[in-house]
Amino acid sequence: MPGDTDDTPGPVPAAAPARRVTVFPQGPVLVEGPVEIVLADGTIVRSDRFMVAICTCRRSRTYPWCDTSHRRRERVASPTEEWKPS
Repeated sequence: MPGDTDDTPGPVPAAAPARRVTVFPQGPVLVEGPVEIVLADGTIVRSDRFMVAICTCRRSRTYPWCDTSHRRRERVASPTEEWKPS
């Protein structure tokens, strides 16, 4: 009907390059940039970088961009009695 909107995406133009998206378990999603992200509140954020890491754990202080907060912080064990520097 006239005036109705159709949210179904149309055909992708042949000249439009495909974006590569790489998903890492327990880590970020890497997207070849530039990218625009629409957040839950409708805010649009943009990055013009050639590769963008998108946070999936929501621990990032720079959300939606990944700052590697998902990595586990492990302490280096203290040297044992057997190990002695020379």
